[in-house]
Amino acid sequence: MSALAEKRCVPCDGNTPPIRRKEANKYLRELPGWNLAENEIFKEFRFGKYLDGLEFARALGKIAERQNHHPDILVKWRRVRVTWSTHAIKGLSQNDFIMAAKTERLFSARAEARKTRRR
Repeated sequence: MSALAEKRCVPCDGNTPPIRRKEANKYLRELPGWNLAENEIFKEFRFGKYLDGLEFARALGKIAERQNHHPDILVKWRRVRVTWSTHAIKGLSQNDFIMAAKTERLFSARAEARKTRRR
């Protein structure tokens, strides 16, 4: 798992410059399946059941609250789209990549738990 997932978010203010595209691409190499848009990164996660996705979104919200860095979450039927950006700087910060890594870790842990329950 990415070392980014072990880091903590640090507050950004309006004077913090957004990460440049080259640096963003470097971080994305550690986050397979994440996509870079203009000022955000996003990924869609798939689930076997609607409620699994809903529970994932709630668990991610709890992590986001502890880190004081919050995503846009769109819950769909058996899918959840997670988008990270840093609104205070109108772009991407290291926090977005840290939280994307934490999102991956959460998804992997929940997938592993589902496999274990099936055995």
